[in-house]
Amino acid sequence: MSAAAEIRHLRAELARLLRQAHENQRIMQRHQALDLCLISAGSLRELLTRVFVKIEEISELAVVTLALIDSDYGIRRIMAELAIPLSRFPQLLFFDDEQDALALKNALASSRLGPYQAALHGRLFPAPAPVPVSVAIVPLMRNAQWIGFISFGSLAADRFTKEMATDFIDHLASVLALCIDNVMHHERLKYIGLIDPLTGVNNRRYVERRLREEVGRIDRQGCPLACLYIDVDHFKSVNDLHGHQTGDDVLREIANRIQAELRLSDALGRFGGEEFLALLIDTNGHDALLVAERIRHSIAQGSMRSRRNTLLSLSVSIGVATLSAPLPAGEPDQLAQQLVAQADQYLYQAKMGGRNRVIGE
Repeated sequence: MSAAAEIRHLRAELARLLRQAHENQRIMQRHQALDLCLISAGSLRELLTRVFVKIEEISELAVVTLALIDSDYGIRRIMAELAIPLSRFPQLLFFDDEQDALALKNALASSRLGPYQAALHGRLFPAPAPVPVSVAIVPLMRNAQWIGFISFGSLAADRFTKEMATDFIDHLASVLALCIDNVMHHERLKYIGLIDPLTGVNNRRYVERRLREEVGRIDRQGCPLACLYIDVDHFKSVNDLHGHQTGDDVLREIANRIQAELRLSDALGRFGGEEFLALLIDTNGHDALLVAERIRHSIAQGSMRSRRNTLLSLSVSIGVATLSAPLPAGEPDQLAQQLVAQADQYLYQAKMGGRNRVIGE
């Protein structure tokens, strides 16, 4: 090969590699957009819509179906309560018998990707779904528990083959399983009346129940528990000067900023009019004070505008109390009440000390 021919060959190879790199980048961006689309779904209805519309659009598929194990009809009861008709989502399937679903899972163990086989895959692509040519069937796992399948169908025979890597679809299945778990948890809370309708965080009933559970866990596992009693400063003035609608906006904004500083394992509830209670799980006094200070700073540093476009300065006062093993004598209910009372006492000191501050042990 001449030098000129070799140079042309190298240029062609470089151009091919650049095209492949650009295509890989496009695929990565497409999957990142899909992750964000699913994670941002705030309700079951919204998540299902995105699964059956956005995944098909972004991934350029003919059909996507979701099959969930629902042996106790819990999911379908919640859908009925939320007025979500099953006919709205014909690609949403349910297994009434977990053993039946397990048998199908075992049968699919060696046929996750490949050509469509009616006898094997037909239950996951029932009419009126288009009959695919190639398919990918991915089990959904959450907290080491199998919850169902996400199934992808394409009209292209080479879209899903047994030789194909499964990194992207396995990742998507993991994200979807997490999203399903999160929205179902949220819908169940709304279903049994444990969500504050104004702010969207838990209500007092939930926090009191969770507090009793966590006090019992201290006794069993020895993990410390911190309680943050949070009160919005000068809230009456906000209502008096700017109206109750602005007051409601302030409560929603405060709740969002508190929630942003907490972990998924923590619990936040609206405890009274402008009062919130946060439970920090497995958190000692020193770390709880740091979290409380982050919350205080986040709220104090971020103003918001009223409905009349007036700039509002916000702040909160926070009392912090902790409980750890060995527990003092008393029933869980009594110890829970004492923890809240101690946090309330520190909150009072923060109010008397000038507000916009954290006081704790």
